[in-house]
Amino acid sequence: MKNINLLFSLICFVSISVSYAQLTVDAELRPRYEYRHGYKTLFSDDVDASSFVSQRTRLNIDYQSEKLRIFLSPQDIRVWGDVPQLNTKDNNGFSLHQAWAEVFIDSSFTLKVGRQEIVYDDQRMFGSVGWAQQSRSHDAAMVKFKEKNTKLHLAAAFNQERESLTGNILTLNTYKSFQYIWANQTWNNFSGSFLFLNNGMQNIEANQYIEGVSYSQTAGFHLNFKNNNLKLSSNFYYQFGEDAFKNDIKAYLVSLEAKYKTNDEFSFRLGGELQSGNDNTLINDGENNAFQPFYGTNHKFNGFMDYYYVGNHANSVGLLDLYANVNYAFQPLTNFDLTAHQFFSAAELDDDSSKDLGLEIDFVFSHQLNKDVGLKLGYSHYLESTGTQVLKNNFDGNTNNWGWVMLTVNPEIFKFSFD
Repeated sequence: MKNINLLFSLICFVSISVSYAQLTVDAELRPRYEYRHGYKTLFSDDVDASSFVSQRTRLNIDYQSEKLRIFLSPQDIRVWGDVPQLNTKDNNGFSLHQAWAEVFIDSSFTLKVGRQEIVYDDQRMFGSVGWAQQSRSHDAAMVKFKEKNTKLHLAAAFNQERESLTGNILTLNTYKSFQYIWANQTWNNFSGSFLFLNNGMQNIEANQYIEGVSYSQTAGFHLNFKNNNLKLSSNFYYQFGEDAFKNDIKAYLVSLEAKYKTNDEFSFRLGGELQSGNDNTLINDGENNAFQPFYGTNHKFNGFMDYYYVGNHANSVGLLDLYANVNYAFQPLTNFDLTAHQFFSAAELDDDSSKDLGLEIDFVFSHQLNKDVGLKLGYSHYLESTGTQVLKNNFDGNTNNWGWVMLTVNPEIFKFSFD
């Protein structure tokens, strides 16, 4: 209740203390039912499928004047039933997803500071991870430049667990610091982005965090070309430096996708992505060849069942993902989407196994009930191979599928301009 009173006090203060500004408040309520029977890993014998409803509830407050913008986004994330009835206290899921200020220095430069989503290009390296109920945000400072068709961002972040008198060891499962530069240029039918990320991880020794930070570097390009109904996009990234265990990193990601839109109803996509890995999932002679898509929206890539790179598959055999997609808009408010992924390991699994990691089919149906309410449902099925069994260390041979239904209620509560 104190948090709600604070938010409304801020709204009232802003409303009476400025000469010209705009204030927008919107809300999001997103319950999602899931049935998990082989989600993220192969389903084992003698266990039951999981079913639950999770929910995201957000209030977004966006204030903007000529020289300043402030954005606040408190949220509550919960699973239905995780707090008992008649409970006198509920602190389980409340958090502050975003809280940032952007100062407009002049027509080209801005300074943005605070907890914020960082999203670039196709979200391969930096994304909001919107599928996850909690999503991803960073405590960072950013300088932004924009003029005509050119954009340039410089940003930095430094993480600590708490205020302290001595020491800088970070034991949380996150980065210690990062610095990056992102540049984007747009022409008539072509656009390109360059990213250089210097990523610092707390050193680990004997499974314990120790003093010191190892830095890895990721450099590469995201490219787009569009001509009438054809769109081509590609990623090229290379990683070097050190991982948290002080192994040398030599890794890469390459992808290419073609999308063709026949009309307002049908579109098709064909593509492939290769992320390098380590033979037999082992780091040999202090050299780590496994690519890490650090802060991307990984759920968007490599199959919705999240077998790869969503809290798993780090420092493993890498991945070759060949995929095909068809999208059909039955009407302006209704959409069908079907994707097939054929997976292979990029490096050797072992001396005997094929690199074939199986096939995944993802189906999603979407319907917009009205301007504030949308409905989505999905079903995914993973057809495992011997390679999948070796990688996941499960040889039970069970069916692996996953289904979900999600309702998104996102109304604009009010929008007010005053001068």
